[in-house]
Amino acid sequence: MKPEISSIDRIRTRPRFKVYTTLSPDEYASSLKKYIAENKEFSGNVNREIATIYLETEEDFYYKPYLSLRTEIDEGKTVVRGVFGPSSNIWTMFMFLYSFLILSFGSLMMLWFVGNNIKIEDFTWCLPVALVVLALIIFTYAAARFGQNKSKREMAQLRRFAIESTLEFEDLDVENED
Repeated sequence: MKPEISSIDRIRTRPRFKVYTTLSPDEYASSLKKYIAENKEFSGNVNREIATIYLETEEDFYYKPYLSLRTEIDEGKTVVRGVFGPSSNIWTMFMFLYSFLILSFGSLMMLWFVGNNIKIEDFTWCLPVALVVLALIIFTYAAARFGQNKSKREMAQLRRFAIESTLEFEDLDVENED
């Protein structure tokens, strides 16, 4: 006998989920707007295809979590795809920093290594600068982890929002591959 597991239960293991629902996209958007109006702790922008939900807090910090919901039609059924995470601006900033710093570190180490092997003294400065860049990579990683840890409570509340606003409309007759 296979235990019943809803799509929302899978949120515990990953920040993405997919739920098939019995509502149309317009009905689902109306349901979300009603839920937000009843629960003043949440706020966001809701339309027929995309919703961005966040928690109303007194202090906003750089890694404030959001719940992004996208509604689409798949084989005649309404599918709600959700993603938990920071705002897209913060996500883009961290990815840019990681890419830039890692490419810089690799380039500096390559210059130092080549200069060292062909006995040119012009590139001795690359090793200390590469170590500084490595420290910046570690600092960027630590800042991201700090933000994630600081937002744990808000992520739990957004998870609760996803469960309470969507679970009652889930269509359990649809086979979930995810």
